[in-house]
Amino acid sequence: MSSRSFPSTPTAHAGTVRARPDLGLGARVRRLRVERGLTQQQLGAGHCSKEYVSQIERGKTRPTDETVAWLAERLGVDPIYLERGVASGDYARSETLVAQAETLLAAKRHREAVDVLGSFVGSPEAPELHLRALLAEAWGRMYEGELDTALALLEEARALAEKPPFAALEQAEVLFRLGCCRYKLSSIAVAVGLFEHALQLAESSGLPCDRLRADVLGWRSRCYRRQRDWVAARDDIERALELAQGLDDPELEANTLFQASLVAEREGHWPVARRLAEQARALYEQLDDRINVGRQLNNLGGFEFLLGNTGKAVERLGQALALARELGSEPDAAQALCSLAQVKLATTEFADAEQHARDALSLLHGRTDVLDVAGTAELRLGRALLAQGRLPEAAAALDAAESTLAQLSSASHLAAVWSVRGELALAGGDATEAARQYRRAAETLQDFRF
Repeated sequence: MSSRSFPSTPTAHAGTVRARPDLGLGARVRRLRVERGLTQQQLGAGHCSKEYVSQIERGKTRPTDETVAWLAERLGVDPIYLERGVASGDYARSETLVAQAETLLAAKRHREAVDVLGSFVGSPEAPELHLRALLAEAWGRMYEGELDTALALLEEARALAEKPPFAALEQAEVLFRLGCCRYKLSSIAVAVGLFEHALQLAESSGLPCDRLRADVLGWRSRCYRRQRDWVAARDDIERALELAQGLDDPELEANTLFQASLVAEREGHWPVARRLAEQARALYEQLDDRINVGRQLNNLGGFEFLLGNTGKAVERLGQALALARELGSEPDAAQALCSLAQVKLATTEFADAEQHARDALSLLHGRTDVLDVAGTAELRLGRALLAQGRLPEAAAALDAAESTLAQLSSASHLAAVWSVRGELALAGGDATEAARQYRRAAETLQDFRF
């Protein structure tokens, strides 16, 4: 097991999952006795002395199972409640809430899942439900763009998972989700460390965990793409795909094919990328996962564009946009608009490109979890304005793009901005500045220095 440590986040948060303190058996006996108007002598009458009841209430002695049952009957409660602080009916209700939230998450209904957990109160005697609730709410909030709250919930989950009865596998699950949240915050190096630690814990647990391992590898592959480490990205996604196919899990296989298509695209294998994306889309359609069907349509539109099929690209992107709007997914609608802006730039329809980019940005206001889409939309807006000769506006858009994309830890994104800055400098008659910006972009994409 690695001894690596990671930065923590304060546990104060605006989450809905709450936990009540464990009062202990003695405190429960005292509270119930007082509520029922009994003295210690009256409570113990016929079974034990006032002094013995006092010792129980102060936690000085542990009653026998027989005494617990007798006290519970006198106090009118379930012996399980007196012993553990949670009645069987309460446990069942809490478990139902968590299971309902998990089902909503599986259906991509993230806000509804968070809302369901608003009435959940964790119990120290049921830590497994508390952990599941924390993970569920954090996942829902992460996909709603509430990253700071999600991180705080996950740090609370990590602290809980490091105590009994939890072990390595539960800790690995928490670290995996922390890594996902860090990725969305563009803390790529931290995310990679969390994913590595999660893999180590999962593999050391000795328990079946191929699904978790495949998920970790798939998300770590995203990090390697950001870092332009195509070999590592491909290795992780190939391992993840092998695990997914071995499990006969269509959803996991579709997710992995999705990421595999993006790796192939980054390596310039566009026909392969298209084929993998089509396979992923077919699986998502079988699963009736319309959100991911739309995402594949967006990617397929991009691949068709790269392959020179502009008409097909526009058709696919239009389908992606319509589906995102129908489902009410603003980030996915913005992604499709941003993709359409790129196609319009290539076909010299600059006014349309500008409008698509502006529409995308209007959908993304305040979303810190989709900085790549926002920054790319700003970049394409800058290019559209430059093509229309509106140089000061283009410069402002490129400033915004550079500020946004600098948060991604992605050399490719910044190099794209600097290349367009070179074009802007040329348009303004400053060849020296143009050369500097082009050189800056080229050097950023080099894989070596000196």
